[in-house]
Amino acid sequence: MKSLPYYTAAGLAMLAISVAGCSHVAAMAFGTGATRPAAGEFGVGPRVSAERRYVATLQPQQALRPRQLQSMRVSIVDARGQAVDGANILVDGGMPQHGHGLPTKPRVTKNLGGGLYDIEGVRFNMGGWWEFKLAIRGVAGADTVTFNLDL
Repeated sequence: MKSLPYYTAAGLAMLAISVAGCSHVAAMAFGTGATRPAAGEFGVGPRVSAERRYVATLQPQQALRPRQLQSMRVSIVDARGQAVDGANILVDGGMPQHGHGLPTKPRVTKNLGGGLYDIEGVRFNMGGWWEFKLAIRGVAGADTVTFNLDL
């Protein structure tokens, strides 16, 4: 049986160490074990926040697509259905099954009044299941809402 040349064996060993040491690469290759939600859990809303303080609805300006920089509007009302103005909203998200976040840092750029906010800088770098998360801090308190999107 022939043995591998030293440089080939050393290269394979370094590759194995780097892949084993990088959980992101392993998650991309083998998955994270995240379970995809039921079909009824997908869509742009309306979605009730985790603590039931807010109801949010995404209003994309066009169909959401991978590999395109896009903007969207979000409507936020409180538990009584009243528009929420002046809220501080942070945007986050990612692909739970792949273990990575959004490739951009979307942010709210305008409070349009009437509970409407513009979010710019949204990009999904591939098709599949994405979580799009909003952390909302308004008069009713702090809460989060998650949209499951299938691109």
